[in-house]
Amino acid sequence: MAVIASAPGKVLMTGGYLILERPNAGIVLSTNARFYAIVKPLYEEIKPESWAWAWTDVKLTSPQMSRETIYKLSLKHLTLQPVSSSSASRNPFVEHAVQYAVAAAHAKLGKDKTDALQKILLQGLDITILGCNEFYSYRNQIELQGLPLTPESLALLPPFSSITFNAEESSGQKPEVAKTGLGSSAAMTTAVVASLLHYLGVVDLSSGKKVDADLDIVHMIAQTAHCIAQGKVGSGFDVSSAVYGSQRYVRFSPEVLSSAQGAVKGIPLEEVISDVLQAKWDHERKKFSLPPSMTLLLGEPGTGGSSTPSMVGAVKKWQKSDPQNSLETWRKLSEANSALELHLNALSGLAEKHSDAYKNVINRCSVLTSEKWVGGEDESSQAVIEALLGARNSMLGIRNHMRKMGEAAGIPLSCPRSNMEAGTVHTACL
Repeated sequence: MAVIASAPGKVLMTGGYLILERPNAGIVLSTNARFYAIVKPLYEEIKPESWAWAWTDVKLTSPQMSRETIYKLSLKHLTLQPVSSSSASRNPFVEHAVQYAVAAAHAKLGKDKTDALQKILLQGLDITILGCNEFYSYRNQIELQGLPLTPESLALLPPFSSITFNAEESSGQKPEVAKTGLGSSAAMTTAVVASLLHYLGVVDLSSGKKVDADLDIVHMIAQTAHCIAQGKVGSGFDVSSAVYGSQRYVRFSPEVLSSAQGAVKGIPLEEVISDVLQAKWDHERKKFSLPPSMTLLLGEPGTGGSSTPSMVGAVKKWQKSDPQNSLETWRKLSEANSALELHLNALSGLAEKHSDAYKNVINRCSVLTSEKWVGGEDESSQAVIEALLGARNSMLGIRNHMRKMGEAAGIPLSCPRSNMEAGTVHTACL
C-alpha cells in the first residue's frame, strides 16, 4: 500500500537571524503550499538475493526535476549508496531522511518486530517527491508566455510543473533551482520522514488519528536529518512549522544533536537515532495565528532565491568584525519583533472581545492607506486602529533594521521597496 504524506512551507514573519540564538523567539507561519512524499514497495515480492546480502533497493524520483536515482541501502549499517542516477547532483535531504527514518524504525519497533520490518524493507522503497508550484520561481515561464506576473498567471501552470534551474555562474550564492524561500528543503525532508515512519509502522498519521507523540517523533527525525544534510545545526523553525504548523518558536540547544553529528565519526546510526529520540529537546513552541481577516501577502522578487548558509555566514562574519554596532542593531530588531507580536496578539484579542467593532474597522481600513486609519467611533474601534498602526510601524521598523543589517553584512536581506503602499491591510487569500 502506498503512503502519501505532505508538509507545509513556511514564512518567518519575525525573528530573522535572531532566531538562531536562544532565547530569541520568532513567529513562523505555515503556508498552503505543501511538499508531498509518496512511498510504496519497489517490488511486489522480495528478491531472493536480498536475504543473502542484507541490502535493499531505494528508488528516488523527482518528476519536476526529471531525475531518478537508484540506491543500495545496507540493512546492517543503514548506509545509502547511489548506483545509478539521471543526474550528477544528489539530494542529501532525502538521503538522510531515508537513513534516519529506517534507523528510527529499528530503534522504536524493537526486536520482536525486526523480521516484519526487514520484509517491508526487502521489498524496496519507491519514493516520489513533489512540491507545489509556489515553492519555485516560474517567472521566466510566465514571461515567455506573455502573461503578467500575477497569482492568476501562476495558477494557469499545471500542478507540479517542471522546475527552473539557476544559471551555473550564480551557484555560489544561490541554490541549484530558482526558489521562492518557502522552506522547500525542510518541507520535503519532513514529508519524506513522515511518509516513511508511517509506512514502516513507527507512527500512525492517518487522518483524525494524529497524536502529539507521533508528531514529536516525526519532528525529531526530520529536524536531525535536515540539520545533518545541510551541514550545520540551524534554528529548526522551518522543520518545526512543517510538522506542527504556525507557531511562536524558540530554537532547541544545538547540543541536542551532538550525538547525530557523531554519526559522521563512525558511531552506529541506530544508536545515534536512539540517543536523538531520548534527548531533551528544549525548543519552545506556542500556537500562533494572524488576527481574523488578515492573511500574509507574499511577493517573489525574481532573484532566483538565495543560499541560506551563505547568507547566515555573511551575517556572522559582520557580527565578529563589528560587535558593537551589530549588537545595537540586533537589540533594536528584537524590540521591533516583540512589538509586532504584541500588536498582533492585541488585534486577536480585540477581535474576540469586540467582534463588531473589529470587523467594521478592518473593513474600512482595508481599502485605505495608513494615513487615513483614523476616527474610531468608540473606545473599542480606536483600540483596533491603534493596534493596526502599531503593527504597521513595527513592520516598517523590522524592515529598516533588516536592511541596515544587510548593508553592513554586504548581502541583500531586504528587497527594494515597491510602489505598493506598505500601510494597506490586505485581506486577500494567500
